[in-house]
Parts: sequence; C-alpha cells; structure tokens
Amino acid sequence: MTCGGCTSKVSRALKSVSGVDDVQVSLADGDATVRFNEQLTSLVQLKSAVAHAGYGVDGVVQSKGGCCG
Repeated sequence: MTCGGCTSKVSRALKSVSGVDDVQVSLADGDATVRFNEQLTSLVQLKSAVAHAGYGVDGVVQSKGGCCG
C-alpha cells in the first residue's frame, strides 16, 4: 500500500466479506486488523478479498475470530 486510497480500497474489500465486524488498516504499518465471526468467514476468504482488490497478503500474525454468540 502506498497511499490513503490503498488503505480505503483494502478496508472496503475486507468490510464486504460477510461476517466481518470491524477493520482497521494502517498505511504506516502496512497491515490490517480484522475482527470477524469465524462461523461466517475464514482467513482464506479475507485473504482472497485483499487479493481481488489488487494487494498481497504476506502472512497472518495472529488469528482471533470475533464473538461466536
């Protein structure tokens, strides 16, 4: 990501995935924090959304799904 437009595009792509509750994308850090319901989506789906937006995913530092009420 190189600009605010990039962060907005990644954020919109992630928010469009069913089950995503919250997205925080940091241009400075080059990362995204996503809170999601693991019963409705998966890391594979999230990575796919980012890839379809035209960006790469280097890895997952921590995987914590959202609340499973």
